[in-house]
Amino acid sequence: MKAVVMAGGEGTRLRPMTANQPKPLLPVANRPIMEHVLRLLKRHAVTETVVTVQFLAALVRNYFGDGDELGMSLQYATEELPLGTAGSVKNAADRLRDDRFLVISGDALTDIDLSDMVRFHRENSALVTIGLKRVPNPLEFGIIIVDESGRVQRFLEKPTWGQVFSDTVNIGVYVMEPEVLDRVAAGEPVDWSADVFPELLAAGAPIYGYIADGYWEDVGSHDSYLKAHADALSGRVRLDIGGFELSPGVWVAESASIDTDAVLKGPLLIGDYAKVEAGAELREYTVLGNNAVVREGAFLHRAVVHDNVYLGPGTHLRGCVIGKNTDVMTGARIEENAVIGDECVIEPEVYVSSGVKIYPFKTIEAGSVVNTSVIWESRGQRSLFGPKGVSGLVNVEITPELCVRLASAYATTLKKGEHVVTARDSSLAARALKRAVIGALTASAINVLDLQAAPLPVARFHTSRESAAGGIALRTSAGDPQSVDIVIMDDRGVDLPAAAQRKLERVFSRQEFRRAFPGEIAELAYPARVVEDYAYELLRRVDMTGIRDMKVVVDCAGGTSSLVLPTLLGRVGVEVLTVNARLDEASPTETLAERRRDLQRLSELVSSSRAAFGVRFDPVGERIALVDEMGQLIGEERALLVVLDLIAAERRGGRVALPVTTTRVAEQVCRFHGVQVEWTSTALDALTSAAAGEDMIFAADGRGGFVVPEFTPAIDGLAAFMRLLGLVARTRLSLSQIDARIPEAKLLKRTVPTRWAAKGAVMRSVIESAEAGSDGHRIDLTDGVRVVGDDGSWVLILPAATEPVTDLWAEAQDVDTAQSLLERWARIVEDAAT
Repeated sequence: MKAVVMAGGEGTRLRPMTANQPKPLLPVANRPIMEHVLRLLKRHAVTETVVTVQFLAALVRNYFGDGDELGMSLQYATEELPLGTAGSVKNAADRLRDDRFLVISGDALTDIDLSDMVRFHRENSALVTIGLKRVPNPLEFGIIIVDESGRVQRFLEKPTWGQVFSDTVNIGVYVMEPEVLDRVAAGEPVDWSADVFPELLAAGAPIYGYIADGYWEDVGSHDSYLKAHADALSGRVRLDIGGFELSPGVWVAESASIDTDAVLKGPLLIGDYAKVEAGAELREYTVLGNNAVVREGAFLHRAVVHDNVYLGPGTHLRGCVIGKNTDVMTGARIEENAVIGDECVIEPEVYVSSGVKIYPFKTIEAGSVVNTSVIWESRGQRSLFGPKGVSGLVNVEITPELCVRLASAYATTLKKGEHVVTARDSSLAARALKRAVIGALTASAINVLDLQAAPLPVARFHTSRESAAGGIALRTSAGDPQSVDIVIMDDRGVDLPAAAQRKLERVFSRQEFRRAFPGEIAELAYPARVVEDYAYELLRRVDMTGIRDMKVVVDCAGGTSSLVLPTLLGRVGVEVLTVNARLDEASPTETLAERRRDLQRLSELVSSSRAAFGVRFDPVGERIALVDEMGQLIGEERALLVVLDLIAAERRGGRVALPVTTTRVAEQVCRFHGVQVEWTSTALDALTSAAAGEDMIFAADGRGGFVVPEFTPAIDGLAAFMRLLGLVARTRLSLSQIDARIPEAKLLKRTVPTRWAAKGAVMRSVIESAEAGSDGHRIDLTDGVRVVGDDGSWVLILPAATEPVTDLWAEAQDVDTAQSLLERWARIVEDAAT
């Protein structure tokens, strides 16, 4: 039996360790990851192997040669361009036609029982058997559901937390029959999980999943790289570790030189010809590469040191990685999660701060403090982007330096000479930070159209209208005047979709930014008639007929909506009582108590002035709160239903987009008026993408955010207000009367604390419980897992994307039934999380 080892990986997330070598050559326990894979194959009597190579292919071929040193026979199939996981195997098809073969990744650490997997494949007469493993965080992998016999039922590549229905993931180890290659186009990028397997599954082919009991770790990040070493030293994975066990857990190569006065506290590994002097201290989970030198007084704890490294007297390394051929001189200190690339010189008394990455061939001058802090990692944030963009404390987490790096990364994803719109709220912090953003963009050959202080909807509108490639807006975080959000938009004026966010994050983490040549420095311009163009187009697109002698009360909340409303309202002839119509630079947002106070004042003004209704904008004009003509605040969920009823009653057709967390009373409202509902995930880009579809008449997120599809697919409080003016003017009912005729929702919500590492297991237990009791139930995987009863009651279990919690919603005909449903599923989540 032959094997295919896929070794074309570039390993961009592991830079700078992989800046000048392919990921399969990255050492774990002083041997390349791919060597561990080849030794595993040999242990299972697989010695004929085809290695697929692409990135720095010559380095892989030169290191392993024909495999003779390992007692194997290696051949190589080289890709000129990346062909994907299936395309790379197809590239080696002429050597795989004889019999079934095994496919395994050359950059993942594993010791699974390949012989047992082949037996499983043979006994089930499978066409393809996919190696599976249960992992704590399945987001970066393909998740798979199999039945009791192991046959694959469904799978999904790299899901969001809302799409996670299992913690059983594809580990990239396959047993295949040769006819599978007939399904793969030659010379084209093709992926097993995204292209071939769905086609085979749809055709009813026998695809099986083998759940492996052994160890498997996708060494795809710096954290997982350190974890792989700790697991190897602790014996959690079966590897061939060279040397002998000097004392329990202390592995030393026979050629190493260790002074008797050196302190060694295992588990740790010391490589060939390494030298450790007296007074040096090597602590737990340290790996010292071949030919490394550790001078007196040096201290290493959880440090991974590659080959030919010199560590001078008094150096201090903790939780870091040092690339090969690097010199760390006297008294230098390198902190947690720092990575030093190959062939660097760290001169005496240098301090390298936590999270810093130094790329190969650099010299850090003596006494330097290298401090390019990666703020969200220190906060435990799991990604750069959160639900409100890139957020953090002003001048602590969101600094001018960070803004420069973020804008430079964004510019690097665009073409030179393109245009980007910038805007801000009224705060002094946003003004200062936006200047850093503009400087970085223009220095990266990106022209900037600066709207200065403008409502976020106006920034989104001009981003979509100005032939711009995207936009960046800075605003004070809602409810937190000490924090700021950086909102990055695509050319439609909506928040970057998830794929574009991941691309920007990769560039940001590598810090490989493009810079313009002197003659390419871009321009900064200030577009004229920004407010007038927005107001003109909004009034042209939104039906404002029938408005006569209407009175409304508007609260601008001291935000940028006050810059636009006079122009809008002055053209429609509405009597308006306006409050807080000023730009508040000192307090650009409000606390919850201040918001409640202002809403109470708005209610009093509406009732005393006999206005048709009142509206309060958030400080950037994106979301609104409604007060009816009686002065009663309409809650966010009820406001969605009221506006939906108004629009559906007038249109009598079309479609609306709503997140799956919305009460199904909305479905009743739509059905009554002949309107269809399209349910979306809770991700904002999912809602805005759906809102851009044909026949869309309305979309909302249930948190005061409304979309006016005939004007923009983005949430826009100003457009929603103007549309509401026309709707109320043309109806014979007041907002309170409309609210009274809509049934009360019996929707309850609960949050269950859930460790990040347990989320995958929780969702697997949820879907197993749902399928076990499937009689009379329907399972909806639009976002999370929604279990719908035959009586219309439902519960939604959704792991939060940015917090260690699981959110649950339940709705039924009465509150008691909804509460019972919520408690039952909360217990399932709690039990699975422990």
